[in-house]
Amino acid sequence: MLDGKQTIFSGMQATGNLTLGNYLGALNNWVSLADSYNCFYCVVDEHAITIRQDPATLRANARKVLQLYIAAGLDPKKCCIYYQSHVPAHAELSWILGCFTYMGELSRMTQFKDKAAKHADNINAGLFTYPVLMAADILLYQSDLVPVGVDQKQHLELARDVAIRFNNIYGDVFTIPEGYIAKSGAKIMSLQEPSKKMSKSDENENASIYVLDAPDAIMRKFKRAVTDSVGVVRYSDEQPGIKNLIDIYCACTGLLPEAVEKEFDGKGYGDFKSAVGEAVVARLRPIQERFAELTKDKAYVDGIIKENAEKANYYANKTLRKVQKKVGFPERVR
Repeated sequence: MLDGKQTIFSGMQATGNLTLGNYLGALNNWVSLADSYNCFYCVVDEHAITIRQDPATLRANARKVLQLYIAAGLDPKKCCIYYQSHVPAHAELSWILGCFTYMGELSRMTQFKDKAAKHADNINAGLFTYPVLMAADILLYQSDLVPVGVDQKQHLELARDVAIRFNNIYGDVFTIPEGYIAKSGAKIMSLQEPSKKMSKSDENENASIYVLDAPDAIMRKFKRAVTDSVGVVRYSDEQPGIKNLIDIYCACTGLLPEAVEKEFDGKGYGDFKSAVGEAVVARLRPIQERFAELTKDKAYVDGIIKENAEKANYYANKTLRKVQKKVGFPERVR
């Protein structure tokens, strides 16, 4: 616990473009936590290379994600916003923790099985040990809380198991992290397959709204959003496409589903889709404008990258040195 506050850690991969789902489901919630917690928000670029990446594209995407963190409202003076690859302790601790993680635990990870199926020509060791690096990410900062979705719960459980195992051998070294469930945060689904989460990697360009999409692209995608033949704007599991659009509209306007149903009572889907699109355009406009400003101010962004990397390294190295001493590594001569 730092300065009497609990510590929260999270991050987003430096691949593709952030979606409306990434923003409304996670990033927007991160902003609200800055005053109550010590927040470490990582741009996850080391995990990204488990899949082959074009180097120039990865560098550009990493910077884009970092700028979007700031544009969305994360204050780099309050939150530590940094690149994972700029803190060597992530990789160093990952190796040590890998020696306390069992093959059977890693082989049960459903995400490994899913990614291996999608990338059968590149089933590398990094893909298999991915959860160990994730455990290192979390444990380095003595994180009390980790915002997690359903697809990451298994990884958090592994991080907890490894931390408990290490503590049982060496004493009270790691804080045992808990999952953080946000008080609010919409789960945004695909506009084309509302049974699936909106994804950065969806091959259907009409399935996802990206935070940096132009207004006309946003409106076009909503007009093409899958609905149904019922013809009534109703918040029901039996109408997953409409339910998803209501969730998006509520997240952007602050309205409750009942109010949305009342607002569009007797109106067609065309009117509703347009209204949702306009609400999203309005919500994303200030983020896009701030992002454009940051893109032009290279010196300011570079300063944040340097300052926050120094802060992240300071806290990460405190934990790493303690762990190295516990396992018996020789002290470094300074």
